[in-house]
Amino acid sequence: MREFKPGDIVTHFKRKESDSGNEYMYEIVGVAMHSETGQELMVYRPLYGDQKLYARPLEMFMGKVDKEKYPNVKQVYRFEKVEQ
Repeated sequence: MREFKPGDIVTHFKRKESDSGNEYMYEIVGVAMHSETGQELMVYRPLYGDQKLYARPLEMFMGKVDKEKYPNVKQVYRFEKVEQ
């Protein structure tokens, strides 16, 4: 499985390749555990807008792009690490 570390910068598949800003770019905070269900959640912060912390189920965060719904998207995974 792909891994992200705290501090990694990732991009969401909706980010436009021509976009020079930080829209749809996020900093990984880490993986948290839901206190009641035990579900793993990815915690991340957008590099744009309100920059509040957000959490999404880890399985969803690490999932592939739905190519039937988004056939023209080049990115394979919903979130991918930005190589710096």
